[in-house]
Amino acid sequence: SGKIKLPVNKKHWALYWNFEHTAYTVHKMNQLFSTETGAFTVASACVRPSACIFCSSSGAGGWSPMVTDQEPWLQVDLREQMEVTAVATQGRYDSWDWVSSYLLLYSDTGRAWKQYRHEDGVGRFVGNGNSESVVQNKLSHPVRTRFLRFVPLDWNPSGWMGLRVEVYGCSYKSYVADFDGRSSLLYRFNQKSMSTVKDVISLRFKSHQAEGVLLHGEGQRGDYITLELHRGRLDLYLNLGDSHRVPVTVGSLLDDQHWHSVHIERFNKQVNLTVDSYTQRFQTKGEGHSLEVDYELSFGGIPLPGKPGTFLRKNFNGCMENLYYNGINVIDLAKRRKPQIHSGNVTFSCSQPQLVACTFVSSSSSFLSLPSASPAVGGFSVRFQFRTWNPEGLLLSVQLNPDPQQLRLQITMQKPVEMKNEANVHISDGLWHSVSLDARNLQITLTVDNEPSSTIELWEQVQSRGSFYFGGCAATAPDCQGFAPAFQGCMRLIFINSQLMNLSHVQQGLLGNYNELQFDTCNIKDRCLPNLCEHGARCSQMWSSFSCDCSGTGYAGATCHNSIYESSCEAYKLSGSSSGFYFIDPDGSGPLGPTQVYCNMTEKKVWTVLSHNSTAPVTVQTSSLQKPHVMIFNYSASAKQLRAIVSGSEQCQQEVVYNCRKSRLFNTKDGSPLSWWLDREGEKRSYWGGFLPGVQQCSCSLEENCIDMNYFCNCDADTDTWANDTGVLSYKDHLPVSQIVIGDTDRMGSQAVYHIGPLRCYGDRSIWNAASFYQESSYLYFPTLQAELASDISFYFKTSAPSGVFLENQGLKDFIRVELSSPSVVTFSFDVGNGPAVLSVKSHVPLNDRQWHYVRAERNAKEASVQVDQLPLRFLEAPADGHLRLRLSSQLFVGGTASQQRGFLGCIRSLTVNGVSFDLEERAKMTPGVSAGCPGYCTGSSSLCHNRGRCVEKSNGYICDCSQSAYGGTTCNQGESLETTSSVTYTFQEPFSVMQNRSSQASTSSTDSRAREDVALSFVTSQRPAMLLTVSTFSQQYIAVILATNGSVQIWYHLQTGKKPDVFTPTPSNLADGRLHRIRIHRVGKNLYVQINQDIHRKYTLSSDAELILIRSLTLGKVTSKSLQSEVIQGASKGFIGCLSSVQFNHVAPLKVALTNRGSSLVTVRGPLVQSNCGALAESHTLQGKTSTSMTLMICLLRLTNTRKDLAVIAGVVTAVVFITVCALAVVIRLVYQQRRAQRSSGSIKEEHRHSMYTDYRTELHLHNPVRDSVKEYYI
Repeated sequence: SGKIKLPVNKKHWALYWNFEHTAYTVHKMNQLFSTETGAFTVASACVRPSACIFCSSSGAGGWSPMVTDQEPWLQVDLREQMEVTAVATQGRYDSWDWVSSYLLLYSDTGRAWKQYRHEDGVGRFVGNGNSESVVQNKLSHPVRTRFLRFVPLDWNPSGWMGLRVEVYGCSYKSYVADFDGRSSLLYRFNQKSMSTVKDVISLRFKSHQAEGVLLHGEGQRGDYITLELHRGRLDLYLNLGDSHRVPVTVGSLLDDQHWHSVHIERFNKQVNLTVDSYTQRFQTKGEGHSLEVDYELSFGGIPLPGKPGTFLRKNFNGCMENLYYNGINVIDLAKRRKPQIHSGNVTFSCSQPQLVACTFVSSSSSFLSLPSASPAVGGFSVRFQFRTWNPEGLLLSVQLNPDPQQLRLQITMQKPVEMKNEANVHISDGLWHSVSLDARNLQITLTVDNEPSSTIELWEQVQSRGSFYFGGCAATAPDCQGFAPAFQGCMRLIFINSQLMNLSHVQQGLLGNYNELQFDTCNIKDRCLPNLCEHGARCSQMWSSFSCDCSGTGYAGATCHNSIYESSCEAYKLSGSSSGFYFIDPDGSGPLGPTQVYCNMTEKKVWTVLSHNSTAPVTVQTSSLQKPHVMIFNYSASAKQLRAIVSGSEQCQQEVVYNCRKSRLFNTKDGSPLSWWLDREGEKRSYWGGFLPGVQQCSCSLEENCIDMNYFCNCDADTDTWANDTGVLSYKDHLPVSQIVIGDTDRMGSQAVYHIGPLRCYGDRSIWNAASFYQESSYLYFPTLQAELASDISFYFKTSAPSGVFLENQGLKDFIRVELSSPSVVTFSFDVGNGPAVLSVKSHVPLNDRQWHYVRAERNAKEASVQVDQLPLRFLEAPADGHLRLRLSSQLFVGGTASQQRGFLGCIRSLTVNGVSFDLEERAKMTPGVSAGCPGYCTGSSSLCHNRGRCVEKSNGYICDCSQSAYGGTTCNQGESLETTSSVTYTFQEPFSVMQNRSSQASTSSTDSRAREDVALSFVTSQRPAMLLTVSTFSQQYIAVILATNGSVQIWYHLQTGKKPDVFTPTPSNLADGRLHRIRIHRVGKNLYVQINQDIHRKYTLSSDAELILIRSLTLGKVTSKSLQSEVIQGASKGFIGCLSSVQFNHVAPLKVALTNRGSSLVTVRGPLVQSNCGALAESHTLQGKTSTSMTLMICLLRLTNTRKDLAVIAGVVTAVVFITVCALAVVIRLVYQQRRAQRSSGSIKEEHRHSMYTDYRTELHLHNPVRDSVKEYYI
């Protein structure tokens, strides 16, 4: 009878059971491999017959390792390949021993193991909470294997580990072929060629090689299909009459000696390519719909190299199993020696060698120490293979004789003094690379892969002394300090002096020493598969994390989720911008992407203008219904972007100018139109500008002023003189015009001239879309959030209630919730399967103060964050190997919960989730206890307070709180500028915790330790070099923003003493050109984001993520410190001559403090300081569109500045003084006029809102404008 063995770790044997069975037949899927019915029994000299079977109480009642075993595991041998679909566990009978979580490994041979991972990459299985309950885990994708290994991770802290296990699955038939890298199988067709419209190809393969052709076929007309293993990935080339050779790539790390399944399904041009559980769907290019292959299909290689369609000539080296081509079992035909199969040197059993690897899991403490084998005469040699993602790590170190000498081989991004390989090889790509190090004959030779060797000449012969340390070093090893980070990755085939090191002996304690290693497995994982970076960003990775490069995408954040642009021109206006071209992202973090528009802010309404490709008038002649004139309009935005812009606007319009002479529009006998236009969906529309949809009439009919009242359009009068039918199309659902057709200009004297204006829209429906909640049990419900991998939620609220849930969505176990948990705390909580995560932001002032407050919460695969107003963001990093997908099933509840408890009482507006704005007002109209809109002075869409000023409700009106804005004045629109050759220094008070994103009130678990800075400033100067800003600390750190000698901006970051600072030049352009420029800098850890003006966006990586410790001061202008670099000192000594404005460092506006609090002890001013509006005015980029007050003041200052240049000209001085006096008088007159008009306007506003402010509500709704009034905060 056969036996199933369940040993524990070979270092310490606790129990060893032989499972003898009498009947071993498995036919049904999901049938138990082991059951409690007596199919398996136990016989052992140690215990009476018992089993690791459920409900078993005999013997030891289950498996339990010795307490001294530091790395226990339980291994199951299924005796043959089985398809496993589920596993289940139980604790040890009648004990306190159970396993609460474990890993599951599988193997064909019991030597090379692979960890099973669920769909989202999680490898941890949930175990037991007691000794008797049964916990079953179904495998999301079945595995075909013979051996299983259960590795406990957590167990009962009051007891010990204990397991009883069962495995579920079924048997399957296996047809295997072994390819040695020089052989192939040829499947020859019965006819000359095979032309197919549908193909289905499936196979399983395993290999330790990263290259090799699995399948190839081609035809004379140019069709071909090639499936090849390339760099550990699977490339499919499929050509149906196309000349391009572009592969579709799926999978990664497929050279791991484990089975991988491949399934190709094609119907016409639609193709599904599946590797394991990843599917790539695509459509073939070219005109063909069928695949024509001549003579044969080749499996395992291409027998004749150099044929067309051949991209990789290296044959496959490995095993294939169950190879089917359109239902034909190719391997079965080959085994039976059928004539249509030509078999090369192929065997029908998988005899591939098992290359045993070990995994270095820790970047700080992993190492493998091996003694030197019998030394070779006159030197030593080392060979091994490794794979890793990390760009740095110590591979090998050894002490040398004569003493003291040491050899270190490491992966590094720098250029060390030690020996390095000069070959152009990228070795941190996750692939296996071979290294050979040979020290003999007075030289050291290093060879990587098949690249040319690098050599160092020696003065004397060296020999190894002591042990060889791989991957790191022991803490007790000599000269261990100062090494590079320990290696994280896999190693195999380690040879020392040409002798292969047996890693099994190392594991058993018979050879060498080790720490933090996993044996018999290469546990490398591709964290960029699937790519969790959004919006086309590039994914890069290290061993335990991944990062996203957002450059050029228009998005920012850990996964490039957040748009760096505003969603509308209205949002730009509220942030203090002026007319100009801007990029807007109408769906925020959604998939549409940004588009450039023109924002016209010269009127009270903010117009968004989108142009098309036909801006000039078009003259049409000789067109008829049979051969009409057709003009297609291509806009600067895509069709989906246009739809989003139009639907998100309050109103849109497009002018149609049509001049005609003997060219009719609708004057036909049967009523069919002679000219028409197509809407954005391509639907034919025959109504004309200025009239209602669906009626073939023009605006003159509506206004009753057509030149001939017998017709509904002027052009339908069909006169010899010029007529005009001009109007505005304003039905949003039909805009914009995508095409126009003119069909009546083919008669003598007929002619038409038309012009379609740009699409113009105003208003942002989402900003002021609000709902008021009056009952704690009331709520609004919406469809389930579609937020598995990433979600962002933003809204404004105001309330007087102490707590309440803003929104909630639940699943079976997962949930997401944002709530006001106390009067001063907003909490963002969720659970994606890793346990509840809680992020809280505590405000220093109550948030139930009847004012508007802004909340933004985000969760993605890397981190979660929450921000309230302008308080520091709270961050929480996601666990490296935790669950990623948020699985929700209930409806989204806004303003309450499904239990109708802890509901929110107050107002919520501008609710946006993943770029989609929720129509709260429409849903509130049909919900009891909720009303549409929120009353109050600070509620309307008009911008009462500018530049992030805070609108504060008063009983008799409102005031603007400009404390958090870099601007001043009654409405936060007066810029505070500096014109000086001296300096302003702002000294920070202690503690500076708020500025450094720390908060003692928040829980430690929700605090992100990564350093953060936000810097913004505007400047106008013609001086170069010049010092703009310097931030220094007590620990000799500094940040400097300077203009170099060529006028370009340089950003200096010096975070670590003893190391060179990081210097970045975002643009080589000269910015000392007398024009206004705006700089924004945002740092998160090592990531530095820089924006200059509107068009320059850069991302850099700092050499350190250290935070600024004990910030001392911020200086504008001249700096006298000697601790700066020479280039910085050069700019610092010159100071700054020009205008600085809107300076902000995190949440401090130092220039504003200097100008408005002259006696403050925080500010030190050296030299003359003049308040000026030049910076604030230049903020608009133009003199047009500003009030005459600002323009006059600007001119006065400029004239004064120019006059000072020549003090010898007395007449110039007199002229300047007179001119200044006239200007000042004009300013005073205008200010008086504006004050009186504002008083009259305020009076009317008070009267208009008096009723709404004093209406008796069940719950009083107190209103307030947030610090970020109607503005979405974003980092670039």
